[in-house]
Amino acid sequence: MNAHDVSASEPRRSNPPRDLFPYFRTLADVPGADVAGEFTWSEFFPLPQPIELDIGSGRGLFLYNSTVEQPETNFLGIEIDYKEGRRAARRLQKQQFPNGRVLGGDAKEFLRTRVPPQSVSRAHVYFPDPWWKRKHRKRRLFTDDFVELLSKVVMYGGEVHSWTDVEEYFGVISGLMNHHPDFEILPPRTPHAPAHDMDYLTSFHRRRTQDGASTYCGCWRRRSPSEVAPAI
Repeated sequence: MNAHDVSASEPRRSNPPRDLFPYFRTLADVPGADVAGEFTWSEFFPLPQPIELDIGSGRGLFLYNSTVEQPETNFLGIEIDYKEGRRAARRLQKQQFPNGRVLGGDAKEFLRTRVPPQSVSRAHVYFPDPWWKRKHRKRRLFTDDFVELLSKVVMYGGEVHSWTDVEEYFGVISGLMNHHPDFEILPPRTPHAPAHDMDYLTSFHRRRTQDGASTYCGCWRRRSPSEVAPAI
C-alpha cells in the first residue's frame, strides 16, 4: 500500500460495517482458512473475467480508476488497514461496480491460503512501505517468500508490476524479481504527465510526485514451465 505494510502480522482493524458488503470483506469472511482450495473467484465477482490484484491498495485510486477503465477485468484490492480499505470500497459501492472489490487482511496469507494457482493475470504492488529502520526491514513486503507466492498465483504469461519512490528498495525488489527463474524482465509502464489530480497512479504517487520525488518502475512476466531452464 502507500503508507502501511500489507505483510504486517497484526492488521489494524475493527469489525467492518455490513452495509459495504460485498464491496468490502475481511479475510475471515473468505472460505479457505481451514482447507486450502475451497476458494473460487466467484466469491467476489459475479462475472468470470480476468483477475488483477492491487496489493496494498490504500485509498483505492488505482483500484477505482482501473475498475472504471477496464470493465472487462475484475480488480481486487488487498489492504491491511481496514479504515483505508473501507474508504476505497465506499467509492466502488457508490457506482455499483460489479468488477471492483476490496479485501481487508494480510496479502501474504490470502495468496498462500486462498488464491488458486495461476489464476491471476496481473499483480500490482505500488509504493509498498519501505520500513526505513534496519531493524524493521524484515517487515517489508518484498521477500523471497512473497516472490514465491507471486510465482504461484500469477498465470503463465501474466505480469507483476511494482513502483516505488525509494531507490534502495527498488534495488531489492528488482533483485528478487530479476533473479527468480520464473520471471522475465519486461519494459515497465512509466509515469505520464498527469492531466488532473485524479490522473496519478495512486494517492501516494500524487503526493510524492508533487514533492519532486522520483519513481522507480518494474514489470515482470511469469514464464511458463517450458520456458524455465531446469536447475543444474
